[in-house]
Amino acid sequence: MEKREELYAGKAKSVHTTDDPERFVLVFRDDTSAFDGERVEQLNRKGMVNNKFNAFIMEKLEAAGIPTHFEGLLSNTECLVKKLDMIPVECVIRNISAGSLCRRIGVEEGLELNPPTFELFLKNDALHDPMVNESLAITLSWAKADELAQMKTLTYKVNDVLKTLFADAGMLLVDYKLEFGRSHGQIVLGDEFSPDGCRIWDAETRNKMDKDRFRQGLGNVIETYEEVGRRLGMSFD
Repeated sequence: MEKREELYAGKAKSVHTTDDPERFVLVFRDDTSAFDGERVEQLNRKGMVNNKFNAFIMEKLEAAGIPTHFEGLLSNTECLVKKLDMIPVECVIRNISAGSLCRRIGVEEGLELNPPTFELFLKNDALHDPMVNESLAITLSWAKADELAQMKTLTYKVNDVLKTLFADAGMLLVDYKLEFGRSHGQIVLGDEFSPDGCRIWDAETRNKMDKDRFRQGLGNVIETYEEVGRRLGMSFD
């Protein structure tokens, strides 16, 4: 597989074309950002850690029957993925109240949400990823009704798999976001799953073990990411 030109550079990852028009190379960089890119830093080993973390989770989800774009690791910071026609809507599951939910409706942090909530957000940094609904997504042709239904079903299925996985390792999966795309008529999980895109707390102490450590200046960001991974059974050597 020949890696070719850079197609897109996001805040923490880059996408490169290959000699196969149906495959991309996803490159995880050490860049770390918060507050819609207002704060940006380089954290050593972050690209490697998130690449391997994502590979581990995607393989777990594939084994559970959830279609993903992940095809395999290429290096410490690169993986091969299927080309997807991405849907510009993020799916968010919340198992415990935290972050923007608390600010938006005034609930305290740490409330168990039973059943978990499901929300949609438009993927648009300039607009700060506003919350949207299914009606808007359909009317503005971001996605069709049946696609949104599949995205919701898959998002809850991911929750069933990962909530148990993290609980068995002594952690709480507080919330997370997923992105989906189309591949030959199928809805497929894309982007990544890493501590950058979810909230994870230690089940006993409720210490934060995710990107909130960077947002809130708590320190030991990558060391904590690695601890999460090791608890789940990953190796970063």
